[in-house]
Amino acid sequence: HVAGMFLPSPLSGWLVDRIGRLPVIAASGVTLLAAGLVAGFAPAESTPLLTLALGLLGLGWNLGLVSGTALITDAVPLETRTTVQGRIDMAIAVAGATGGMASGFVVASTSYPALSFAGGIIALALVPLVAVRPRVKQRLRP
Repeated sequence: HVAGMFLPSPLSGWLVDRIGRLPVIAASGVTLLAAGLVAGFAPAESTPLLTLALGLLGLGWNLGLVSGTALITDAVPLETRTTVQGRIDMAIAVAGATGGMASGFVVASTSYPALSFAGGIIALALVPLVAVRPRVKQRLRP
């Protein structure tokens, strides 16, 4: 899982530069949905399927982080970029810690498959947001 979060960064950066930030964000949402579905449907004793799900989870996170960071770099003026990026990095760390704690409560009150499906569905919300964003941006142009 952790390897999937960091090892693909050079490839993710190349994809962001080659095909664009928004398509890679959409790919992140789809990859995270796949992770949730694989984990949710995998039998608890299936180490290969759970390993695949965790690998997809790390890869989806990486795609989202690299493409999101590129979007921020594009949108923020150079003189405030490091401050903004530092605040975003802190928010990511806090969200990760909070999500980690909350996931324990979700599993205890429901199940691991419920957590997996919910996470995948939430991640899939990135796809329509990416599809709508260019249209909204075009409408705002004079």
